[in-house]
Amino acid sequence: MSQVGKISIALATVVLATSGAAEAGDGAFGWLSGDWYLTVGATGLVAPNFESGKKYMLSAQPIISLGKAGPAARFTSRNDNISLALVDDGSVRAGLTGKFLFSRDDGDADELRGLDPVRWGGEVGGFFEFYPTDWMRARAELRHGIRAHNGFVADIAADAFYDVTPTVRISGGPRVSFASANYFDAYYGVNAQEAVASGLSQYNPGGGLKSVGLGGAVTWKVTDPMTASLFGEYSRLEGPAADSSLVKERGDRNQFMVGVSTTYRFDFKM
Repeated sequence: MSQVGKISIALATVVLATSGAAEAGDGAFGWLSGDWYLTVGATGLVAPNFESGKKYMLSAQPIISLGKAGPAARFTSRNDNISLALVDDGSVRAGLTGKFLFSRDDGDADELRGLDPVRWGGEVGGFFEFYPTDWMRARAELRHGIRAHNGFVADIAADAFYDVTPTVRISGGPRVSFASANYFDAYYGVNAQEAVASGLSQYNPGGGLKSVGLGGAVTWKVTDPMTASLFGEYSRLEGPAADSSLVKERGDRNQFMVGVSTTYRFDFKM
């Protein structure tokens, strides 16, 4: 069984087990009642013009998170995708997650000329996070592609955090990503026709490790519901991504990102 397959089974088992426990204790859909929150915001960042690109550009991304309010303030990261927590007891949180994917074609970068476009779409799946200590959070997401690709992606991250003042927090930690062959084929594969049209070497990827890296942020609690942050990320492409002719001949294994973000939290009852 592949690494992505093992992670898929483990994460699905955890999410289903915790969701089942919540329903057993509260009755079907009992978790809907209570205090909820909706966090919305935006991120402005400088990042590669496409995944594995070596040229950088300024772009923007939305931030959305929906969940049940827990008994204590929790840590969040800009790496967290759109989330709906079905279980949240303050130390363990699990539920559904999703990510929007923008299209990619040769209009985005000259390096992509001759390659088949990747359609816009998304990824949906589950997440699980917990606090091994009161100053660290670990989170895993498993998502399956819709329309843009037909593969699996698994992201794992751990963040240590420290409150410098009551309103300023610093955080950071390692990140690692895995993906299946169908994901790599969409973003890094080069078939025979694409090789002729683009001039790149033909490449048929398998699945496995996608990237490893580090990320950090400084977060300022402007008001009780509003936060702002400055962040930086570094990742190094590995495995099937690093072996792609797109990366070797026209891209860069080393990927950097810096940016700022702001969010606002709305609290409500169900």
